[in-house]
Amino acid sequence: MQIEINGQTAYAYTGGKAFDTKLPCVVFIHGAQNDHSVWALQSRWFAHHGFAVLAVDLPGHGRSAGNPLPSIEDLADWIELLLEKLGAGDTANVSLVGHSMGSLTALECAFRHPARIARIAMIGTAVPMPVSDVLLGPAKDNEAKAIAMINGWSHSPRGTVGGNTVPGMWLLGASRRLMERQKPGVLHNDLAACNAYSHGMEAAASLSCPALIVSGNRDMMTHPKAAAKLAAAIRDVKSVSLDGAGHALMAEQPDAVLDALRAFIAA
Repeated sequence: MQIEINGQTAYAYTGGKAFDTKLPCVVFIHGAQNDHSVWALQSRWFAHHGFAVLAVDLPGHGRSAGNPLPSIEDLADWIELLLEKLGAGDTANVSLVGHSMGSLTALECAFRHPARIARIAMIGTAVPMPVSDVLLGPAKDNEAKAIAMINGWSHSPRGTVGGNTVPGMWLLGASRRLMERQKPGVLHNDLAACNAYSHGMEAAASLSCPALIVSGNRDMMTHPKAAAKLAAAIRDVKSVSLDGAGHALMAEQPDAVLDALRAFIAA
């Protein structure tokens, strides 16, 4: 599905079903240097079980045109513009599901536009989400090195040696190819946006809708202790920890992520 937003063409995968504004809406928001494809299983399930689905490619990512947006605040407002453009969520029936950078976007969008958002799910999250110079530097000057670093840190030990629920699928190879497909400069932009996002705890404390936090207990990118700290700041929150999962939760444990989302959104 293609949508014109601010004069640029944006792409959203609708899960194999036509987008219907009369249905409750679930928006899936990917993380840094990713695109809508990370949500393949989860987006299709919701689309085929009574929900209108938008698994977006953020600006400058995947099939969406334009430059990547420089801040989490800009991304949050872009999600709001997308919903307004499509006439979705006029009765506060939108659920936002975000991974990593996408989780910050979901949080900020719910903070800035509370009348439209019914609930948010944050997967592989931490607030704040600092990015060290050890990674920011290569992301700017040696993208291949930065991608290799992220790929190694994003997967649990089991994931790095072939552990996968899909026989024959290589987690590290699939992740690397996904990141390599993005445009030059996107990675540094995304990591810098995460690093600069400074008022996430304020947004969490004032959150007016229910929240779900899903974390992997082997996550080296967004440590589960940081997720627990974030959960403590939210009034209405449910936390789910996936045993043995790293940061790439949707790839390593897709069914468990879907189960957590179903219990939170579709119950």
